[in-house]
Amino acid sequence: MIRLLDLIFSIIGLVVGAPWLFAIYVAGLLDTGSPLFLQERVGRNQKPFTLVKFRTMRPGTVSVASHFADASAITSFGALLRRTKLDELPQLWNVLKGEMSLVGPRPCLFNQAELIAERHIRGVFKARPGITGLAQVNNIDMSTPKLLAETDARMLQGLTLALYFKYIFLTVAGSGSGDGVKKM
Repeated sequence: MIRLLDLIFSIIGLVVGAPWLFAIYVAGLLDTGSPLFLQERVGRNQKPFTLVKFRTMRPGTVSVASHFADASAITSFGALLRRTKLDELPQLWNVLKGEMSLVGPRPCLFNQAELIAERHIRGVFKARPGITGLAQVNNIDMSTPKLLAETDARMLQGLTLALYFKYIFLTVAGSGSGDGVKKM
């Protein structure tokens, strides 16, 4: 049922959001010259997939987890996209393709060995990664790998349709900050 909802909502989101996606894409061209950010991430069953987001940092910024990134690399437009979570909109394409779900554990990078090990132990990789979930709405990010993996596993074990909608609503309403770049 969740996969069907993911398909319906991703199609609606991409169609209804097309003007926003286009406007952000054009603004991103003016901001960095390269509005889309593509990055290999760990997917379901630890298979790689290419995550699509709007670029919020200058091109050429080192590819590390957000909590290790240099905050000075974020552009002014990128900061706005992060604050409003609009940088996440292109991931609806990943949801449509079946690589992600709207709700699930945030996909990590392959160089995040501790998080991968913690998630593997708890069976988190049996599920599709998601755009949002319990950890995101509670401000638990990838800087605390064990807590994140425990939270992801707890979410997946008790995920109901009501919670699926709750996490989406809380995210749209502004709960959680997601994986934030720490000020250095």
